[in-house]
Amino acid sequence: MKIAILSVILVISAFAETPRFETTRLFIKLAPGAKVPSSDLIKSVKPLFGQNYLVNTTNAVALENELKNNKNIVATEKSYFAGKNELPKAKKDKSMTEFNFFEAFNDPKVSRIWSFKDIGDYGVSVDRAYMNPIGLAKEEVVVAVVDTGVDYNHEDLKNVMWINSKEIPNNGIDDDNNGYVDDVHGIDTLNKDDQGNASGDPMASHGHGTHVAGTIAAEQNNHTGIAGIASNVKIMAIRAVPDSSDETDADVVESFLYAAKHGARIINCSFGKKHNEGGMIVNETIDHIGKTYGVLVIAAAGNEYRSDNDVKPKYPASFPSDHLMVIASTNKTGGLSWFSNIGKKTVDVAAPGSSIYSTVPGNGYANMSGTSMAAPTAAGVTAEVLSHFPDFNGQTIKKVIMDSAVAHPPFQHRMVSGARVNLHLALRHALKNYDNLIRAQK
Repeated sequence: MKIAILSVILVISAFAETPRFETTRLFIKLAPGAKVPSSDLIKSVKPLFGQNYLVNTTNAVALENELKNNKNIVATEKSYFAGKNELPKAKKDKSMTEFNFFEAFNDPKVSRIWSFKDIGDYGVSVDRAYMNPIGLAKEEVVVAVVDTGVDYNHEDLKNVMWINSKEIPNNGIDDDNNGYVDDVHGIDTLNKDDQGNASGDPMASHGHGTHVAGTIAAEQNNHTGIAGIASNVKIMAIRAVPDSSDETDADVVESFLYAAKHGARIINCSFGKKHNEGGMIVNETIDHIGKTYGVLVIAAAGNEYRSDNDVKPKYPASFPSDHLMVIASTNKTGGLSWFSNIGKKTVDVAAPGSSIYSTVPGNGYANMSGTSMAAPTAAGVTAEVLSHFPDFNGQTIKKVIMDSAVAHPPFQHRMVSGARVNLHLALRHALKNYDNLIRAQK
């Protein structure tokens, strides 16, 4: 029986050359009731979910060829690299004189975050939402930032970091037997031991992930720095994206599964690859954690200068999963950011992503631009709503965010909702329609 090779199921690659793949890791899917076959090429096997496994091998190509006619193997898939992309760079705040007054916050630099402004000023109404609350948040929400790591010692982030309470810090022991040593704030899939186990230290190697984390959850009203959008949230840091943004499918899958199993309700993905070799296992993972754990994955649409994701897919943004929400970027004048990708079928909604002021490593603050910044803006809004309505699953909270977004006519043919997210309206929409939303969810 000839098995299916998942890497060729997707549409034709955007690149003429086949992208690089890992030579020592291979995904396999077993037939029901089957066991992983023995092979001299297999070093170790890691169960993922269902019938899916990640195999550490001495030669991925040779192993794939060896398994082609094995009736116990339904499919194999290589772990592809994303391909190098330039991450957004920190820039000095050029809008120092454009201070905004926000009543809800005492953080001295929050006035530089234009996205906190109200609808008429093209923001997401963060200040308005906190000045006109619908009640206290009911439950703490964990948001996983799968990125370049997070500076968990930053003055504005150290008190909002997720803590694995079952792990004793810095004792060199896997106290909770989850396969990771000292994973107090998350994991680093880019650094592994001889057995292929990821490190438990997700400290930032680049400012990108720290900036993303601050947009979502920088500590509010601590008389320090800025404020994040969400008030009752913890950041789980997962370093899976190299400074070159050349992440692998295997590291992304591991990151998603770790986040979901350890309580994350939202996963922010400010990364992506332009090619579409492989990746079916990533889409299947998004579906799995959405259905099993109620997780919503929020992904950046991409920064290829108005490129249409419907025509030229970008992953994970172009995956068909219902448990994925894809974000375009808007600017200070309410329009689509010049760099933002679009997609009438594949990009869901927009959020501010141009010149976003947030945290960077070393107790710093800076502007960055990109759909990488728009995604955490949407993630922060989503987390705050979810903290008030923790009964919502990922699909329901996605519906709330999209149905309450502010329509903008020029967006109508560029994204599914044709609208920009709004915290104030999302909270009220959820409150007003709570019973119907819960009923539909069941």
